[in-house]
Amino acid sequence: MKILAVCRGAPEMLPGKKAKTGINKHAVGGAVMIDELGLLGDAICNRKHHGGRDQAVYVEGSVTLDWWASELGRSLEPGTFGENLIIAGLDNRRVAVGDQFIADDLVLEVTSARIPCSTFAAKMGDPQFVKRYIRAGRPGIYCRVLAGGTVSADMPVTYLPYAGARVTMPEMMATFGRRLSSEDRARYLAAPIHYKLRAFIESDAAA
Repeated sequence: MKILAVCRGAPEMLPGKKAKTGINKHAVGGAVMIDELGLLGDAICNRKHHGGRDQAVYVEGSVTLDWWASELGRSLEPGTFGENLIIAGLDNRRVAVGDQFIADDLVLEVTSARIPCSTFAAKMGDPQFVKRYIRAGRPGIYCRVLAGGTVSADMPVTYLPYAGARVTMPEMMATFGRRLSSEDRARYLAAPIHYKLRAFIESDAAA
């Protein structure tokens, strides 16, 4: 595997939206520093729902983006889905919480699946895109930064699957906001999931 593109964005307005967003990302040349809060210089406008330590870097796999390009009938420029990194040979459906991506000094750990929102639909120019994205079952990948580093296109990437029970990205999206069985709850909480999801699952169990 290798990094195909490194993408970041600036605050911009989308049609029909009242607040700026950083979802419009574009590939950048040269090296980019990634620290515990993500790519330096990348805009995170709505910090209530985006960014933070457990959602610092957004990854898309080239296999998934190629599927979407075929599904949509058009080529997808790097950053179309608001991703920070595109990794060659990666299929999002195979990724689980706790999996790691290592590029030189950088170590990323998967925390959660991308849950589509109205801003994403506006970016894609399709008010039904949230439903379409969920039906596709190929959600993007959010990661925390275990060790920061400098990255650039063409850097090799080592993929280390999580050694524990697997909670895949499609499963996370399919169960988002739903009550889990006791077995699934234990499996989710045993994995290094996003802190907000952990808090939701723990509060639901206590209810």
